[in-house]
Amino acid sequence: MALSVPHPRPPVDERGPHGAAPWDPAAVRCWYENGLGWAVTPGPDIRLLTGLRFDVFELPAEAGFAALRHVGPKAPVALHGETMRLFVAAGSADELPGLLDWLEWGDIPLDLKAIGAGGLIDAPTPPGLAGPRGAAVWLRPPEPGYEVEATLPSLTAAATLAPSAALCTGGSGTDPHSGSAAGSDLVRLVDTAATQCHRVRLWRTSSQPLAFS
Repeated sequence: MALSVPHPRPPVDERGPHGAAPWDPAAVRCWYENGLGWAVTPGPDIRLLTGLRFDVFELPAEAGFAALRHVGPKAPVALHGETMRLFVAAGSADELPGLLDWLEWGDIPLDLKAIGAGGLIDAPTPPGLAGPRGAAVWLRPPEPGYEVEATLPSLTAAATLAPSAALCTGGSGTDPHSGSAAGSDLVRLVDTAATQCHRVRLWRTSSQPLAFS
């Protein structure tokens, strides 16, 4: 009786979906520390330190998508579940309460949070890697080799625009035809983010079933 020899099994493909490489903490740390020059925490759970080169605004993703028009095309944006993280100039977290008061949003509850000096956020999975389930991901990743500060919305951005750019934006501080985000106006971003956060909050409240005692 002839014995049948099974065919050798093909090698296991350890790459993630869409050909992404498997999660490698060392590669992630290298991408942030060496590729971007960003400060990260030690240990296997890689987190980014805020307040050094950037601050972060957190808001519901639904509200965040509506605010993206006031974020330059190269300003980093991340998603973590249903939360969007907008990267803004360092020091913006301290400016947020005053801006909200000035824009008359100060007394209204908003799901808008600022993370500044001394804060931490989970490091989004770098492009080309398959992160763990539920990990933060980049919607607009930063570009290695470029100074992130020049791409971030800030209070001083409008003042740094060339006169021609300021004219074409109508004083908004954002040049829609610019190749960088230099000139993204933090005030307009905060106002739009607050407006959209308020709309999302009202919608969620109206969608909740009535409670009867």
